[in-house]
Amino acid sequence: MVTLPAIGWLALLPGMLLVVLGLSVLAIDLFSRQDQESLGWVTLLGLGVSAVAIAGLWGQQGNGFGGTLLLDRLSVVLALLVVATGALVVLMSMNYLETIETSGGEFYALVVFSLAGMVFMAASSDLILLFIALEVMSLAVYVLTGIARGSVRATEAAMKYFLLGAFATGFLLYGIALLYGATGSTRLDVIGEELRRAAGDPLLLAGVCLLLVGLGFKIAAVPFHMWTPDVYEGAPTSVTALMAVGVKAAAFAAVVRVFLQNLAFFGESWWWVLWVLSALTMTVGNVLAISQRNIKRMLAYSSIAHAGYLLVGVAAGGPEAPSAVVFYLLAYAFMNLGAFGVVIAVGRKGEPNEGIDDYAGLGFRYPLIGAAMVAFMLSLTGMPPFAGFAAKFYLFSVAIERGFVALAVLGVLNSLVSAAYYIRVLVVMFMREPEHEVRILAGRPYLMTSIVAAAVLTLLIGVFPPFGGFKL
Repeated sequence: MVTLPAIGWLALLPGMLLVVLGLSVLAIDLFSRQDQESLGWVTLLGLGVSAVAIAGLWGQQGNGFGGTLLLDRLSVVLALLVVATGALVVLMSMNYLETIETSGGEFYALVVFSLAGMVFMAASSDLILLFIALEVMSLAVYVLTGIARGSVRATEAAMKYFLLGAFATGFLLYGIALLYGATGSTRLDVIGEELRRAAGDPLLLAGVCLLLVGLGFKIAAVPFHMWTPDVYEGAPTSVTALMAVGVKAAAFAAVVRVFLQNLAFFGESWWWVLWVLSALTMTVGNVLAISQRNIKRMLAYSSIAHAGYLLVGVAAGGPEAPSAVVFYLLAYAFMNLGAFGVVIAVGRKGEPNEGIDDYAGLGFRYPLIGAAMVAFMLSLTGMPPFAGFAAKFYLFSVAIERGFVALAVLGVLNSLVSAAYYIRVLVVMFMREPEHEVRILAGRPYLMTSIVAAAVLTLLIGVFPPFGGFKL
């Protein structure tokens, strides 16, 4: 007689709430043909209910399906971050979908399904479950990238993302196969114990390295970053925001779960691999961002650089590293979402206005947008009193305490380099006369709400950083 493992409903709850919400949005769109605004409100209401239910799990400990799905502080914090990201993406899309001529039902459903995959990724402690969650997330985002069917750029970006993503998935699967062959298990805790016992096993090390390659594609680490600028530029801007924040947060949650919590021995023995990966990622991202004239491509290289900063915490390791990495993700999420919200606000149907020169003179003509962009750009640079400064201070402090002084100094120097392209946007907005008239359309209350919310959170996190209470 087959004995089924205990399900562990509490561990399953965050992801299942989002799956049910996604199916509900599809059903409502199919049978009632609600307008896009109503579907957006349904999605926001469902995300709000999910956030309340997930917040109620804070402090709970448990697992599901024989320990392959975990309920802990990491999974709860990442689930809340992912749901908040989804809510802001939905808000900024409610007016934007008309611009790209896209149906709201399929768009919102795909966003929610991608969020479900992200939540399950953060909770996975088994490589098979991690792979399934990653594919649920990825397939939804592939379709979202090309959802503007009338755009050649979006179609090209979706095809490029799909092909390179499939290639990266092959590396990940091969790594999982090698680890299973070496240990007889796909459970991360079992693999971690085996790695510590047989540290020199080439099969084990090859499997871990291939795992790092597969996840490196999702976090856009150098040299696995080549897809990022083209895909970010070609995708609809709200989808780009989801990729830059949600996908990166879920991928780094998996990196924390794998390399900081279960396979920490790999980091201790092969720290130089992560050191080099971090240094290359932040440096290449910042240097290439300086020459960009398209703001979405600039933010794409910026996201690569921030992946490098996050890898500083992964390379340093130690008990404080998971908290520092997740706090950085929290700060990064709102300043980046807000920046993409401004990009949507400046564009209009048939005129995306994505060149940095298109922002000339907008700072004084539209003071709310100008003030919000100041907060986002300075925060991304890492200047006080914004969230980016608090996040970098926490992350680099952890690295210095662990003896990674050179890597922390390199991170600070890269932050100074990044000022060249972040502040350039503000100089164009406030100190240059426009060559042609760019009008920000009125009547976008949802978009403006998302921008203001992101700006307020960016400031609050910077002024009141929860260092003492932010422990995973």
